[in-house]
Amino acid sequence: MADPQPHSVGAVLAQRAGFLEPLILKAGKTLASYELVYETYGTLNAERSNAVLVCHALSGSHHVAGWYAEDPKKVGWWDNLIGPGKPIDTDRFFVIGVNNIGGCHGSTGPGSVDRATGQPYGAAFPLVTVEDWVASQARLMDRLGIGRLAAAIGGSLGGMQAMQWTLSYPDRIGHALVIAAASRLSTQNIAFNDVARQAIVSDPDFHGGNFYAHKAIPARGLKLARMLGHITYLSEDLLMEKFGRVLKRDEYGFNYDVEFEIESYLRYQGDKFAQVFDANTYLLMTKALDYFDPAKETGGDLARALSAAKAGFFVASFASDWRFPPERSREMVKALVASRKAVTYAEIDAPHGHDAFLLDNPHYHQLVAAYMDNVAREVGAGERRTALVLAATELAEMRGYGAGREGA
Repeated sequence: MADPQPHSVGAVLAQRAGFLEPLILKAGKTLASYELVYETYGTLNAERSNAVLVCHALSGSHHVAGWYAEDPKKVGWWDNLIGPGKPIDTDRFFVIGVNNIGGCHGSTGPGSVDRATGQPYGAAFPLVTVEDWVASQARLMDRLGIGRLAAAIGGSLGGMQAMQWTLSYPDRIGHALVIAAASRLSTQNIAFNDVARQAIVSDPDFHGGNFYAHKAIPARGLKLARMLGHITYLSEDLLMEKFGRVLKRDEYGFNYDVEFEIESYLRYQGDKFAQVFDANTYLLMTKALDYFDPAKETGGDLARALSAAKAGFFVASFASDWRFPPERSREMVKALVASRKAVTYAEIDAPHGHDAFLLDNPHYHQLVAAYMDNVAREVGAGERRTALVLAATELAEMRGYGAGREGA
């Protein structure tokens, strides 16, 4: 069978890891046990030093690159960035994508069965934070025998996780690529998230989060939440260019049915999302966004909060992104410089709004590729140092063995 996606990692399989060690969450609750679903691409080198963790955003998953044999059209959400010869080159790096706890793509979440009750967790599933996700990811790295990541990368909520890695495990990560993200949400973003949550919880089919028992789906609430979110992910210029004020028919209908192309597009996106995403997961993910604020413990001093980090940073923003605008990325860069961290910053002129981090943009991809080239050189230098140490050790052992024989 021909590869349906040229230059891709090809057909991939999801893997599952179960953990019986309780995970104490930041909210004070405990997950007695849990599972993480993940995928890997490329080969882990002998030194286990070339691992790159990809952290997903709100609606993402572990399926980062490649495609499934049973459904070749289901391509990983960052397949344009990850693969052989791509910016995150799987010929050089061992790449891991993980579905976060609380997700709805296989990892333990609200739709999973609680072993204590035999029923889906539903509303009983505890709130999780970016710190909790990073802690569970670190346990997965332990399971895979990876003591230190060459890098962690993510966009939006994924970028927040990459940043948190440098704070939670400063000795276990070499670089963080924080793309289209912020060190904390703006008031406006928190407001958008709450409106989306209210759309879900006010749906009669939500049943207080226990809709599974009622064999219901709060599709209307999810649809509205997604429609609102989708508007914020796109720039005004892109919406005008793509849809303008184009009508579905030649004249106004003077009713409340779909009349404009943009209305049709948003309703289609909302309907599609409501069929595949879990309402409780949407609530959890948006709350994790709201809670993320590394500087909270330092009285709002981000530079002081970042002082614990030892990694190098690549921070990128997009000029048309009004949900996570460039000034929020520049705040991070300023704090990193103040705390004397190595940081590379790119502000990319792209018309696509917040979604630009997911899309093809030659300049953006070239910048990521150039940064990852430097990461690969560090990994290669480490491999060479290891090889030299091993060679020297072997030589010393040989000389010692030889001297002992001569003395005998």
